[in-house]
Formats: sequence, structure tokens, C-alpha cells
Amino acid sequence: MGSRFFSAGVLALSLLSRVFAQTVTYQAEDASLTGVIVASASPGFSGTGYVDGIDDGTDQIVFTVNSDTQKLYDLAIAYLGPYGSKYTRISLNGGAGGDVSLPASDTWTTAGAGQVLLNAGVNTIAVQSNWGYYLVDALLVTPSAPRAPHQVSSVLMNPGATTGAKALMKFLVSNYGTKYISGQQDPVSLAWVEKNIGKTPAIIGLDLIEYSPSRVEHGSTSTAIEDAIAFDKRGGIVTFCWHWNAPVGLYDVAGKEWWRGFYTDSTDFNIATAIGNPGSANYTLLLRDIDAIAKQLLRLQDAGVPVLWRPLHEAEGAWFWWGAQGAEPCKALWALVYDRLTNYHKLNNLIWIWNSVAADWYPGDATVDVLAYDSYPSTPGDHGPLSATYNALLALGGDKKLIATSEVGTIPDPELTELYGSNWSWFVTWNSFVEDGAANSLSFLQRIYSSAYVLTLDEIQGWKGPSTTGKKSVCFGGGRVY
Repeated sequence: MGSRFFSAGVLALSLLSRVFAQTVTYQAEDASLTGVIVASASPGFSGTGYVDGIDDGTDQIVFTVNSDTQKLYDLAIAYLGPYGSKYTRISLNGGAGGDVSLPASDTWTTAGAGQVLLNAGVNTIAVQSNWGYYLVDALLVTPSAPRAPHQVSSVLMNPGATTGAKALMKFLVSNYGTKYISGQQDPVSLAWVEKNIGKTPAIIGLDLIEYSPSRVEHGSTSTAIEDAIAFDKRGGIVTFCWHWNAPVGLYDVAGKEWWRGFYTDSTDFNIATAIGNPGSANYTLLLRDIDAIAKQLLRLQDAGVPVLWRPLHEAEGAWFWWGAQGAEPCKALWALVYDRLTNYHKLNNLIWIWNSVAADWYPGDATVDVLAYDSYPSTPGDHGPLSATYNALLALGGDKKLIATSEVGTIPDPELTELYGSNWSWFVTWNSFVEDGAANSLSFLQRIYSSAYVLTLDEIQGWKGPSTTGKKSVCFGGGRVY
């Protein structure tokens, strides 16, 4: 499940290119305040003070903002983060919002907070607590500059990529900015969508978790490879993640059972020590595990199945052991996995997806084809466009990488993503979040699966062949491509 963080620092840098002559600053101390106080003890703020005491889930700062017409605006928050990295939440007019990362800072600084589509007239923008324990000085509101055309290429980073992988990347790029490709994690949940919505998602999400050697040792088995081949034969697209059970060091006690061994709290396996000592037993175990997964991926390559491949996902969240010791060991592990699979095992059917947003975690363009984010909003049914995260990933990849919502609990509303220019390539709804009725209501699912902006399995047939576009040709916004 998904990280709630993104790197606001990257986006803040991109804001410097905006036309700040049009920026309006709204002082926090002048806003409508709930559960917080106005303070002035920390020097360097603007205005007459700042807001402190943000430490309860109901605390919020509500700004009243006017717009002459319906218009898209960039937001930024001037804040102080003396208590470590936190995150806040932005809500527009009491509706859908989005999480905003506030990195630790001992001086007043600015973090990008995404975009809002203001109505003509009076609007409210609420800064809500979430984690809390940060100080807010002001909200900066700037008319959004028009989105420049994307610079994404369909050329994969691996020059030996298979014909199928190339065709899949070409298909994804050809629909980027005009279509949102539907997906569902696991065959059971996908069948639920087929039965209850009457449509089949274009992408199936699967997991190599049970092929991890430390799970196989406990008797785990899987049909994920067979499921992938079967869906490929239906004309669908396959994506895999890998909840990599730690190679060794599983606690296997109540609450930290062996099958939770991909979690940081359920193993003493130290990736920094293992990856930093190539001659060690634990390094050898890393290779053993990668080789075991390569064996399964080679089955897909032999069957002609290209794979949207997402290893080491959600690393910056640190809840998985591969991210537990920070960015550098994780990036070193990514390099090892890429080299071992690509150069040693000659796996050329993989499209490589990096699934963290913070700039200091990024392993670099040379081994990444797609950037992605896993979204699980704290409010069920929040179908916001995730514009702040999208813009952060846009900046991270220099707008030269595809960007996808690789896992979602609540599906972003395709109408909102289009209006905000948040051109997510695809979504994959995680397991029961499609069935519970809270994250995604049945009526919402029926609407989006009937949307001209959303591609389903029947509409992507033939993507491996000469044609790389789906049947739907309707584009929002006068057919513009961002």
C-alpha cells in the first residue's frame, strides 16, 4: 500500500519559474482558525505572526480566496518545520483535498502544495492538520502557467528491450495526456469489477511476493505467472510489484509473523550492511532472491509477456526493509537489481518503474522508464487529482518520464485529473478498495469505467500490433495534449 509522502522541495524549485508578480500572499494569522493559536516567537516570519499549535486532527487554517473566473492556481505554503518532516492536507471548498509534504526545516521556507481549480468568486482553501507539529506563516496563490507539451519518449532505457516491451511503451506514450488507463490488483478483484461494473480493467496488477525464497521455505506457492500469461492472452497489460520478503532475519513471532517479512518491523535484515559488503553472506542471499525472481520473469519473457515492473516500491516510506536505512542503500540495491536482471539474466521484457517521489531517493534516469506514486487518501472517497504529487514527479523526471498512479485506494476522478492537467498514465486499484463501497462507490466506478477518458480492456485490443491507440478518440479540453 502506498506512501503518503511526496517531495515538496522539488516542486518548490519549479515554482521559481512561475510569474511571482501575480502571486497573492494570504497570511495565516488573518485566516479563520480552528484549534490553533497565533504566535510570534520564531523570528523570520512575514506579516504580523504565524499559526502554531497544529497538533490535533481537527485543527485547521481556512483561507478565503477570490478568483475573477474559474481558473487553475498553484499553491505554496510558507512554513517552519522544527519537529521533523511532516505532512499537511489541503482541501478546497470543503471537498476533495491532497496530502502535502513539509520537509524538516529550521528556517522559514516554502513548499509547493499542488494546484487548485478555483471557482469564480469566493473560495475556501483549508490547511488541515494531518500529522501536525509544524508552523504556518502564509499561503501563496499564483495563477498556473499553461502546461508545456510533454517531452516523453517511447524509447526504453534498456537498448535490448523486446518488441513487446517497446510496443507497450509506445502505446502508453501515445495515450499519455489524453487517456487514463484502468487497472485492478489481483484476479479476484478484477473479476469483481467485471461482474459488478460490466467492464474489464485494461491492466492487471500482480505480485511476486510468494516467489520470495524465504516464503517458499515456509511452503508458499503462487499462480501469478500463470495469471499474467492468461491476461496477456486476453489482450491485457500486466504489471508486477514484489513485496520482497527479507532473505533472512525474519522475527516470526506474534504480530511479526514470517509472512510479514517485507515490513521493516518484522525483520532484522539490514540492507545497508548487506549491500555495502559484496563478499558477505547476506549479499549472496540478495543475489539468490533476485535470481529466484528472474526465473519467474524469464517465464513471462519466454511467453512474450511485457511487464510494467515495479520493484522496491514505496521505498522512501521506510515501512519496507529496502527503504529502512535511507536513500543510498536503497539506490544501491536498485542498481543491483537492474544490473542483475538486465545484464546477467538478459531480461528485456521489463519496463522499469520507480515508485518514490523524493528527489534524493531517485536512482537516476538511466535505469528508470516510468515514475509512479501509490495513493491512499486519508479520507475515504476523496477522488482528488493528486496534482501536487503529479507536479513533483513531473519536476523529478524533467517531464521526460511517464507518470502513473501505480496503486490507488481511492481512484482519482478522471474529470478532475484532466482539469488539473494531472496526466496520470494509468491507475491500479488495490484489492478490496474497489469492493468496499467507501473508497469507491459503485456509482463512481460505473461513471469512470464509462468515461471517454478511461480505457478498458476492450478498448486497448491490438496494442501489440501496428496500431497503438485505443478505440476511444474523444479528448477533453478541445483535444489538447499537455
